[in-house]
Amino acid sequence: MNLVNHLRFVKIRQIFPRPVVPDIRVRVLEEMDRINFREMVRPGQRVAITAGSRGIKNITTILSALVEVVRAAKAEPFVVGAMGSHGGGTAQGQKQVLASLGITGETLGCPVLTAAEVVEIGETPRGIKAFCDVNAWGADGIIVCNRIKPHTTFHGPVESGLMKMMAVGLGKVKGASFIHRVRPEEIASTLIDIGQVFIRSGKVWAGVGIVENSYDDTAIIQAAAPGELLEMEQRLLTEAYRLMPRLPVDRLDFLIVREMGKNISGTGMDTNVIGRTRMIGVPEPHSPFIARIVVLDLTAASHGNATGIGLADITTRRLVEKMDRKTTYLNCITSGNVQRAMLPIVMPDDRSAIEAALASLTAGEAVDHLQGALIKNTLELEYLWVTESLAGELSQRTDIEVVGPPAPLVFREGNLVLEDDH
Repeated sequence: MNLVNHLRFVKIRQIFPRPVVPDIRVRVLEEMDRINFREMVRPGQRVAITAGSRGIKNITTILSALVEVVRAAKAEPFVVGAMGSHGGGTAQGQKQVLASLGITGETLGCPVLTAAEVVEIGETPRGIKAFCDVNAWGADGIIVCNRIKPHTTFHGPVESGLMKMMAVGLGKVKGASFIHRVRPEEIASTLIDIGQVFIRSGKVWAGVGIVENSYDDTAIIQAAAPGELLEMEQRLLTEAYRLMPRLPVDRLDFLIVREMGKNISGTGMDTNVIGRTRMIGVPEPHSPFIARIVVLDLTAASHGNATGIGLADITTRRLVEKMDRKTTYLNCITSGNVQRAMLPIVMPDDRSAIEAALASLTAGEAVDHLQGALIKNTLELEYLWVTESLAGELSQRTDIEVVGPPAPLVFREGNLVLEDDH
């Protein structure tokens, strides 16, 4: 068909707000001092510090600083894997995920412990059980550390953050299974209820919230004592929404996503960016609206977990061959969102995948009127390519910079080639 030959793309740059923490280690130390953390700790006590499966910028620096804080109080720190069913739900799988993020005993200077076993620690007023990783529960105290950001399945006063780290991260497969059986509109309140079970237990000694800007920089680091943890998370979630990267328009005929993955979003592609949830019984967002989504590849850091592939309309054989079905299916069965593991149309290579999307929109007729975009992934949205027709509209905006002239897409042996991503 060669429809893609009739389209030219223009490279643009989006200009987002860019607050940045200038010195990560110093900010962590200052925040832990501000909440008088040392006064909570006695010499010789064991303190667990949570680490999840998400790719968080500067996470090893942040965790190392927390290890330093605990040691300064003459206590014994260790890092505990807190990632629900990720890593295949096994101790070894969790350890491998953490190692892929640079979180090891060698890099942090303290033990890194992972386990599949949990302890039942109580239940919410509505009868939902709360579970905690056996290693974390065996400590004298826990520092809950996580990035705070919009969630890809539900919305509410808390989303992806500290409450979820306790309820799902530390709850492992059991905790995740209980949470994901709750109706979407009740998930946020359930996370708060389970978080309160943790806080009332006295085991949680501090929370550390991280917010990133649209450039994947660390924008905010704040600590909170247990009684202030919920209020801090709600406040930082508002900031995370303000700083979240977005596409430059709310409506597209097609979107080409070069890579998806668990290190990019829990759903492989951020549903807040692409405007799709694919959950039975949950209405799709009104905005953004994208008629066709093509995803080309899976990141190596996903370890074969292709959760979210069902959000796309068309994909490539390369991506499907990288898919670990056992890990992907466990993730989607645990969450209850089985539609997100369903395969879209599979084409032999990048070119044929893009051609299929264009043909489905135009019945093989002219395509030069189509408004489309090409992105690296749903996390890195500063630089992207848009069709020439769309570039003409965007060039008038003060938050958009046109970087290069119109040019056709280039393919080598059927696969997309972009010489410069920046």
